[in-house]
Amino acid sequence: MSRAGERISVDGGAGRIETVIDSPQGEPRGVALVAHPHPLYGGTLDNKVVQTLARIFVELGYVSLRPNFRGVGGSEGVHDEGRGETEDLLRVAAHAAETFGDLPLVLAGFSFGAAVQTQVAQRARPARVVLVGIAVGRFPSETVPSDSIVIHGERDETVPLAKVLDWARPQELPVVVVPGADHFFHLRLQIIKSIVKNSWR
Repeated sequence: MSRAGERISVDGGAGRIETVIDSPQGEPRGVALVAHPHPLYGGTLDNKVVQTLARIFVELGYVSLRPNFRGVGGSEGVHDEGRGETEDLLRVAAHAAETFGDLPLVLAGFSFGAAVQTQVAQRARPARVVLVGIAVGRFPSETVPSDSIVIHGERDETVPLAKVLDWARPQELPVVVVPGADHFFHLRLQIIKSIVKNSWR
């Protein structure tokens, strides 16, 4: 059942949602829905952090789905400040359930995509949540389950670490800080991989 980079279209509220599916060898243990950074600043499903997250989950035995948000690549519609994007991710999750069965759902995202996944998590009952460089303060960021994995760069100038700690503190939510990392985790993608894999069960 190994399918690498299969490109499909899912029907969304604003039209077609372009989605890339990467599947593991053998029967999948779950589905991982991975959301990309802000579309108005060059974010796409091909973002390096997003690709890294997708690869991690395939290696862990999950089917990975990476949709393009509205107005990006082959996805129809226009940017909707996270509202329509939340609906579209829920639609892709529903498509995954229809296609692969009732498997555990993992929500993962980077930057804007991580903030949107906090909205999705309020409605989708994920088995686990992984948030990298979450855009706290720029977009609404909800509380997340206590076992969520939150990874942030020490030297993130786009979303200062202090803002993420302010968001995490009332939730008593640990944040894994990558020393010296900027918002895009330049030269530190392997660290993200090791953090997630070492935190998995």
